[in-house]
Amino acid sequence: MSFRNAIVAALILSPALGAGAQQAADKPAPNRAALEQQLRERTAQITRTRLGLNDAQMQQLERVNGRFAPQLSSVATQERDARRQLRQQMMAGNQADQARVSGLIETSLRLQKQRIALIEAEQKELAAFLTPVQRARYIALQAQFRNRAEQLSRQNSGGRPRGGRRGPPKG
Repeated sequence: MSFRNAIVAALILSPALGAGAQQAADKPAPNRAALEQQLRERTAQITRTRLGLNDAQMQQLERVNGRFAPQLSSVATQERDARRQLRQQMMAGNQADQARVSGLIETSLRLQKQRIALIEAEQKELAAFLTPVQRARYIALQAQFRNRAEQLSRQNSGGRPRGGRRGPPKG
């Protein structure tokens, strides 16, 4: 996890960590490892509480997350990169490289399929030790964390969308 992501996640997960984490985001913190450890502990505490997990379930969840999180993160990074490249091509208007645009569309579709396959595999493993209600709560919790991280990211970037542009695309 990058330091910036650790800071954003800390802001999401704990108001008590929020003030210190925001200051840390403004300047390099010597306690990066300590902050990341606090983040992991706070995330685990929130997850355990909201899902009502016992110790065995929590250990299994951490194991599954440890296996799928890096893969999902990698796919998400690749998807963002493909979208960024596609936006660049589209901003070129009539000068866009048709073959490149076609390839980027294909890449985007392939990555979406890969992400869905990973999520399905993750859900299959989670179903072995979580109830359907716990899994649904976990999906909702993950979405809340992602949404909050995106909000904070937009605030930290001056309110600009991820692509750095405001308003509708130009035609």
